[in-house]
Amino acid sequence: MIEKMKFLSITGPKADIDRVVNDYLSKYEIHLENAMAQLTQVQHLSPYIQINPYRDLLARVNEFASLVGDQGNVEIQNISLEEIQPLLDSLGEKISELRQECDRLMAEQASVTEDISRLFPFSSLPEDVDKLIRYRFVQVRFGRIQKEYYEKFNTYVYDDLDTMFYPCREDPDYVWGLYFVLWTKMEQVDAVFSSMHFERIYLKKDFYHGTPQALCAQYNRKLEELQREYDKRQEEIQKLLSEDASIILSAQAALNALSTNFDVRKVAACVKEHQETFYILCGWMTEDDASAFMKDIEDDPKLFCVIEDDKNKINCKPPTKLKNPKIFRPFEMYVKMYGLPDYHEMDPTIFVAVTYSFIFGVMFGDVGQGLLLALGGFILFKKKHLDLAAIIGTAGIFSTFFGFMFGSIFGFEDIIDAVWLRPAEAMTLVPGLGNMNTIFVVAIVFGMFLILLTMVFHIINAVKVRNIEGTWFDQNAVCGLVFYGTLTVSAILLLTGNPLPAAAVLIVLFAVPLILIMLKEPITRLAEKKTPAIQGSKPMFFVQSFFELFEIMLSFLSNTLSFVRIGAFAVSHAAMMGVVLMLAGAEDGGSINWLIIVLGNLFVCAMEGLIVGIQVLRLEYYEMFSRFYKGSGKEFRPFLKRINRKSSSDRA
Repeated sequence: MIEKMKFLSITGPKADIDRVVNDYLSKYEIHLENAMAQLTQVQHLSPYIQINPYRDLLARVNEFASLVGDQGNVEIQNISLEEIQPLLDSLGEKISELRQECDRLMAEQASVTEDISRLFPFSSLPEDVDKLIRYRFVQVRFGRIQKEYYEKFNTYVYDDLDTMFYPCREDPDYVWGLYFVLWTKMEQVDAVFSSMHFERIYLKKDFYHGTPQALCAQYNRKLEELQREYDKRQEEIQKLLSEDASIILSAQAALNALSTNFDVRKVAACVKEHQETFYILCGWMTEDDASAFMKDIEDDPKLFCVIEDDKNKINCKPPTKLKNPKIFRPFEMYVKMYGLPDYHEMDPTIFVAVTYSFIFGVMFGDVGQGLLLALGGFILFKKKHLDLAAIIGTAGIFSTFFGFMFGSIFGFEDIIDAVWLRPAEAMTLVPGLGNMNTIFVVAIVFGMFLILLTMVFHIINAVKVRNIEGTWFDQNAVCGLVFYGTLTVSAILLLTGNPLPAAAVLIVLFAVPLILIMLKEPITRLAEKKTPAIQGSKPMFFVQSFFELFEIMLSFLSNTLSFVRIGAFAVSHAAMMGVVLMLAGAEDGGSINWLIIVLGNLFVCAMEGLIVGIQVLRLEYYEMFSRFYKGSGKEFRPFLKRINRKSSSDRA
């Protein structure tokens, strides 16, 4: 069902807008429209421009709130704006000091990590680093050289050069080490090593005291100590946030409300009358909320509200707010996936809930597997509140029902008797076609009735919007209903062995609707008193209309035959479970392999359940929705969060 909407125009002194929003509008759900776009006929309108004063404060509190861990059991209190500012300043100062300390520790960690990365490749050196750096007549160069150049250096250069290279560490690409060179030979040797792509690593003088191995161990201990200090500061920050979690989240809730209420100005307009400026707000409320709102403000001298009933004065279409019984509400998910119904359309939620569950049950009729789906779906819905889980649970109930109708329980068909028929065995004599599977015949007849029902829905929607063509001459309108209804009745009479109506009657009921469907455009233009009746070339119109009519006839046929899949899946389910029973040895009277029975049932339940769910949804969308439903509505989005305030008498 779609809730009835009322369009409201609210006005009052510009300075009074906050009081109106906080005292009145926050108690109701209102879908606000841009007043500047709606009131195009009002002169001297201007937008309500004012900077949100709560934005910066809200950004600060949002940052603190994002750091609060578990927010589930935190109590939200009433807190005023005057209390929020000093609390945030005090908390921000404490956290800022701790963060500065954390930044210092992180910078020191980075420095120590860099020292370790410099010294680690030289861990095999037995000598203290500071002694090596302080030699008087010899210079020491630390670094690394690519392996291919190191091999060339050893082969062709090393023996003729006044230097000594000491390798410390190797990997597949590099050799780390150091070379010693006399002061007098320094420039020559450095040049040769540079030509060999030796990459120097500079160690800080008067900084490293000890062997590289001892220094790395010392720095690793220091790194662990710095990490402990950092973790300690983080724990202090988290402790502060945990202690003030209630205040932080309460401040966030209060500021969110204040900021959102203030942002009402974005969709408001201003107009100046008699030296005073007034605001104007426009929006949609449900009929009940609009009545309650009007009653609430009737004694307020500063607030004036008009409910606009003249649709010609409203420049936007009403938003859609669905309101269905709780049992059908999960199926709104499928409706919204296709598209939210327009305000003037009928809500197909209940229709989808009934037909989807019913068809799923027929296609997946099994008592045991149906119960598994029902229990699993409803348990998951209770824990996770997933709409899809509730749909699965409901479909499982119908599967259980049709399991009794088909006499199937976990694939076994010899435990209970079929109340109706066995899908794989029952046959029906169809005049002119011979014996056909009963479930196929029933599925086609059932599909024909669903198509007729969707045509009725199409006519109802067309009447609501006063669409003449959609009401009378469309393939889904009255003409299509008469044609397809005659076809359905004739098929049922044939199946039941009853005589058909007179040939003249059938010709009229078949031919006249088809001719009207073919000529729907000129007839509609004549009914709407538009000229000319046929636009463009008349021969081309008749050729095009003929082929369109032929396409309509084919679509009626394909749509009808599409419902055969209902019977096909009912039969295939029985066949698949027959294979499982055969593999388990349950059909030859021997010992049953229960592991195969369990695994087979789980496999069929999961795989076929998924496929059937998708196929039923396909039938809903392509064979039914396409006939009557557009799904072009816009969602009802309350601008403000509803606040339920108790009266003084209630609090007393």
